[in-house]
Amino acid sequence: MSPKKVTKKSAATSKASTGLSAEEIAAMKETIKERKMAANKEEAEKAVFEAIAKMKEPDRSMAKRLHEIITAAAPSLMPKTWYGMPAYANKDGKVICFFQAASKFNTRYATFGFQHDANLDEGNMWAASFALVKLTPAEEAKIVALVKKAVR
Repeated sequence: MSPKKVTKKSAATSKASTGLSAEEIAAMKETIKERKMAANKEEAEKAVFEAIAKMKEPDRSMAKRLHEIITAAAPSLMPKTWYGMPAYANKDGKVICFFQAASKFNTRYATFGFQHDANLDEGNMWAASFALVKLTPAEEAKIVALVKKAVR
């Protein structure tokens, strides 16, 4: 019996076989980098600022302002990146809230969302993410209230 010939798949073939878009593959690669730097708070926050700097407007301005709002409303949350986007984790490293730029997946609005460790439960149904087109004082006040509730 002859040995099996080992061949390398082309990058296009392996990407197609995963069923993931280029954006999803990039997000997975970001996650691997994020896990490596999770223990270093300074590096994690630096990565947040780098991620924000790469964003297009108006995402960049919203992400900067959200960072200010979240860190002021919940100083116990640690800034970090999550799938390459700004996120804020509790002392156990669990993401509580995150921002996803509209340009990340070419959608018409950015998303501000919460993960399951956020304390937002209200009966049998509650909002876990919000479309965000613009930040005005009204939206900022809602976000402050939600973030404070999420970390209580």
